[in-house]
Amino acid sequence: MRFCFLTIIFSITLLLSSYAQSTKIHIDISNHEDSALILGYYFNKQMFVEDTIPRSTNGSYIISSEEPLKQGIYIIYLNTESFFDILIGGDQEFSIQSSADNLFEELSIKGSNESEAFLNYQKVLRSKQKEAQSIQERYKASTDEKKKLGEQLSQMGLDVKAAGTTTIENNPNTFLAVFLKGLQEIEVPEMKDDSNKALSDQEIQQKRFNYYKAHYFDNIDFQDERLLRTPYFTDKIERYLTQTLVIPDSIIIGCHKMIAMASGNEEMEKYLIQYLFNWANESKTMGMDAVMVDLGEAYYLSGKADWVDDEFLAKLRERVDKIKPNLLNKVAADFKMESYTGEYYKLSEIVAPFTILVFWEPECGHCEKEVPKLNEEVWKSYADRGVKIVAVFTQHEKESWEEFISNHQLEEWIHLYDPYNRSGYRNNYDIYSTPVIYILDKDKKILAKRLGVDQIPGFLDHHFKNM
Repeated sequence: MRFCFLTIIFSITLLLSSYAQSTKIHIDISNHEDSALILGYYFNKQMFVEDTIPRSTNGSYIISSEEPLKQGIYIIYLNTESFFDILIGGDQEFSIQSSADNLFEELSIKGSNESEAFLNYQKVLRSKQKEAQSIQERYKASTDEKKKLGEQLSQMGLDVKAAGTTTIENNPNTFLAVFLKGLQEIEVPEMKDDSNKALSDQEIQQKRFNYYKAHYFDNIDFQDERLLRTPYFTDKIERYLTQTLVIPDSIIIGCHKMIAMASGNEEMEKYLIQYLFNWANESKTMGMDAVMVDLGEAYYLSGKADWVDDEFLAKLRERVDKIKPNLLNKVAADFKMESYTGEYYKLSEIVAPFTILVFWEPECGHCEKEVPKLNEEVWKSYADRGVKIVAVFTQHEKESWEEFISNHQLEEWIHLYDPYNRSGYRNNYDIYSTPVIYILDKDKKILAKRLGVDQIPGFLDHHFKNM
């Protein structure tokens, strides 16, 4: 029992000793007389200032704190053109030396094996990059050495990867190892069919892509919040969303997967919820509002994101309620409205392979350009293929509306309005500006929304081709 107790105490002591208890970093930069340096750090694809480091009486700069800095990749700025990256890991008592005249080449670190190993890796990387640049220039100009030069470039890539692997092996259980592992791309195996049947090239590529998508984050530890303070973490997530998942339904699944992998790590989980929600909310890509709605309901409106205030939640609830009825692939909200000629139309009863639903008003400057353009570039080309345009006038005074229809010869469209606001179309279709264009299929399912007129012909051609 005594032996077990001592073993536990010894293990805890080792664990604590692997993390800094304070920070004291001496920086000596010869031929540099500025009164201060800037200490910055990486976060969410940006660089932020951590502190200003004044020059001491002996001419050096000292980063000193009773509390350790959060581990991550930091930047030391001499000025806007002179700076270098350093890794601040478990050991935060070390020294840095260099010269302002030859900053990176003369840079050295003593006292922290981890920080020194990161610097050495950087120097290998920079050396290989210079070599590769020279070979690439020769490759572009070459006519008979392309194969040889291509092989040299491939070998350089392997050399860089080997340098990273060796550094990881020589620095186990460090932030440096976590950082470098996260930089590595996963290796996709050659794919074979379980039944030993020959696969087509397309089938092989699909299996390789599926493997890549499933294992994309194998080298990323979502339980390690130190990755937040690196230059690549958020970029890697963004590439996963935009280049690997792409489709909103897949992105929703991927977002929940990432957040689940961070579960239990409060800093990482909070960051992912905020970043993914904001990314979806700010996206200009059609269909991403479904991602925003899903994440908003799952994490904010459910009460899980307890750091936001009631005002934010109230505005989010209002926004979600307006967007939810008109998400892609939902059946468009039905309505019955009066036409400018006094007839009544119900949206669900309009028969067409595709219905273009446009909300507009004559006094809107953008509408004055887009609505006639819709007639020239869409209606005149697709009316004989059964496409119909339902144009909803969003105001109440009929005179300017009727005059615009007549002046631009739009009489063949179905023109409707709702003078008493009985249909609820503004909420159901999220109309806060004009023009707004939706495209519906034969069952009035929403295929596209908020398109520009220029995008509509290509969209219709694609769907007619696949009918």
